[in-house]
Amino acid sequence: MAERKPIESWLTDMDGVLIHEGVPIPGADAFIKKLRESGKPFLVLTNNSIYTARDLHARLRRMGLDVPVENIWTSALATAQFLDDQRPDGSAYVIGEAGLTTALHDIGYVLTDHDPDYVVLGETRTYSFEAMTKAVRLINDGARFIATNPDETGPSAEGALPATGAVAALITKATGKQPYFAGKPNPLMMRTGLNTIGAHSETSAMIGDRMDTDVLAGLEAGMETFLVLTGLTTATEIEKYPYRPSKVVDSIADLVERI
Repeated sequence: MAERKPIESWLTDMDGVLIHEGVPIPGADAFIKKLRESGKPFLVLTNNSIYTARDLHARLRRMGLDVPVENIWTSALATAQFLDDQRPDGSAYVIGEAGLTTALHDIGYVLTDHDPDYVVLGETRTYSFEAMTKAVRLINDGARFIATNPDETGPSAEGALPATGAVAALITKATGKQPYFAGKPNPLMMRTGLNTIGAHSETSAMIGDRMDTDVLAGLEAGMETFLVLTGLTTATEIEKYPYRPSKVVDSIADLVERI
């Protein structure tokens, strides 16, 4: 195997890597501080489309992690970038929160339930049966089906919550139409993210806690990949997958000196 070039830019997942249930993971603050001091391009990524980058900046800052707004990349932003490339100044019926609606407004999209170009499904705290019924009917009438990410469940203090992928499956069952997922593990999210910071996959690394999204997305985007064991994928589960990360480490603290 050809030796990889030195890492000049870093992409890292947020939940399970930098924070867990609203608490910073030990070493996360040192990692972000070292990145900022190094001047190397970096992005903090999340498949969660609920929050805007400004919201996440404020939330992380309250936890002691100072990540600039321009260094945060969400599945909502990746979805908006994709739609802007595909059909500029289009229209969409959106099921989601401010992170998604703001991203679509910012690219000039009209949000409507009257003959939209797309139905766009994202994360929300309250999935409405009425909204899902409207989405099914619009897709049946010809709207294209887009979803921000395929995650079937999300974390909460009380346990797992149904997430975008699970609701997308319901709509698919009712319409027979599969959505196009813009977020991880689609390498599109990684490539659009790399473009925003002017980085190249050959000299970039992806850090994540999930084999099926983070590592797969980084691998397919041509990046070096690091799996941390502070999130969903455990050490014993790695062998179940037909691909491997470049390196497995206990936590983000183990990567501070790699910057």
